[in-house]
Amino acid sequence: MYIVIVYDVSVERVNKVKKFLRQHLHWVQNSVFEGEITRAEFERIKAGLKDLIEEDEDSVVIYRLRSMPQRDVMGVEKNPLEDII
Repeated sequence: MYIVIVYDVSVERVNKVKKFLRQHLHWVQNSVFEGEITRAEFERIKAGLKDLIEEDEDSVVIYRLRSMPQRDVMGVEKNPLEDII
């Protein structure tokens, strides 16, 4: 499955969340990650995020898609997907 994760977390946790997600997904821009993952990896990501965030303060939204979406970028693309080897 292909997922897109967007998050808004407290400044004290933002670097931990970013570092964690970089281990699993492609960084697109501030607070946005995406990538193709397995169901097991999806569950690991959800569990890891649950451990990192404060559910009464932070927000994480995960979009699950069947395949990589068509992307139209306006302006500067901060981290192009073509950079992935």
